[in-house]
Amino acid sequence: MITKPFAGVLLGLCAFATSAMAAEPACVSVHEGWIRLPPGAMPMAAGYGKIRNDCRTAVVVVGAGSKAFGDVSLHETTLVEGISRMREVERLPIAAGATVELKPGGLHLMLMQPEVPLAKGGQVPLRLSLEDGRKVDGQLMVRSGEPR
Repeated sequence: MITKPFAGVLLGLCAFATSAMAAEPACVSVHEGWIRLPPGAMPMAAGYGKIRNDCRTAVVVVGAGSKAFGDVSLHETTLVEGISRMREVERLPIAAGATVELKPGGLHLMLMQPEVPLAKGGQVPLRLSLEDGRKVDGQLMVRSGEPR
């Protein structure tokens, strides 16, 4: 049997947990996002930037998407025995308080099947999916080269 005071405590804890969970998505953010403008009408582009985790616990990025591209995935370029190789990254853990940088020659977004033309100075929406079901929205600025 649940007493009224105990029920009140349970309701209070549930409300606190709900409000804490609702506030958590803002603790992961995308900064300095950009896309290198591909030469001509290429069927792909690459995206870069920084993903910051200001949450109290680690998070794991498990997917990415954009309304401007039919397919977006996370990839990593590595050098293996002098040969540059690229592989898809299915899980990107980010420790609490850490920042992961997506940059040329390393981790990056592969942006495939453009659905809108890219133009220098334009912005492209980005949505990251976290393992726990949360979504993180960001923007990628289209540039003709690397930012300085």
